[in-house]
Amino acid sequence: MAAQESEPTLIGSVQRALRLVDIVANAPRPLPAKALAAATGLTAGTTYNLLRTLVHEGYLSAEPDGIVLGDRFPSFQEQIDSRGVFLARVRAALREVTDEVGATAYLSRFDDGEVHLVDIVDGTHKPRVELWVGLHSSAHATALGKQILAGLGESERLDYLSRHRLEELTPKTISDRATLLTQLQQSPGWVVDDEEYSIGSTCLAVPVIAPGVTASLAISLPAEQAVVDRALVRRLQRTARNLSLQLGADALDSGAAGVAVGDEFTI
Repeated sequence: MAAQESEPTLIGSVQRALRLVDIVANAPRPLPAKALAAATGLTAGTTYNLLRTLVHEGYLSAEPDGIVLGDRFPSFQEQIDSRGVFLARVRAALREVTDEVGATAYLSRFDDGEVHLVDIVDGTHKPRVELWVGLHSSAHATALGKQILAGLGESERLDYLSRHRLEELTPKTISDRATLLTQLQQSPGWVVDDEEYSIGSTCLAVPVIAPGVTASLAISLPAEQAVVDRALVRRLQRTARNLSLQLGADALDSGAAGVAVGDEFTI
């Protein structure tokens, strides 16, 4: 009788580690260690030990609000559509902006006809704007949303506005459709929300454009301190272009987002 083939030798710890990476790679948000333990059925101790190793080796990265993909998992690096890869690259870009500018940074994305908030990284001394109205209902009043609307084709923009009421969230909200359309059409490649969503807060947003990705990178500032100058706009545009390239944009297309701005524009 022919000898039966021996069963392959499987290393359980490797399987468990790869399962953790797979879950993180497909998560739309950073995942706390406790959530990963619950998702895998592993004990907290085993989960923490595996995560510590994966973070040390660069396959995962520990953020204040959870675990995201690191820079050293090559099999995922070409999968731009992977939610985990997208989130990891977005998180790195937001962290860069927050560290350099000192303001809270945000990224939104247009998907399936709606504007969605993807991620936020808080600035140390300039806290986030509390999103008391969801972005899907307030795109007209936020720099995050207006930048995306400005970047859409005319038919998509009109379709979006036909499905959403322009609610007056503050006395400064642009609730007139014609006025909003004029502002969007005249956008110079960046958009400002001047206390239109929240009194006391001003936001600046620039586009992030790549194949299959229409997104907006923004920062929020206290309104009384908000000065948008050439250096600030270009700093944000530079990070947005780099993120666009990482997400698969052509170098020439990503460079088109950079436009000249005045030396200083006080909100």
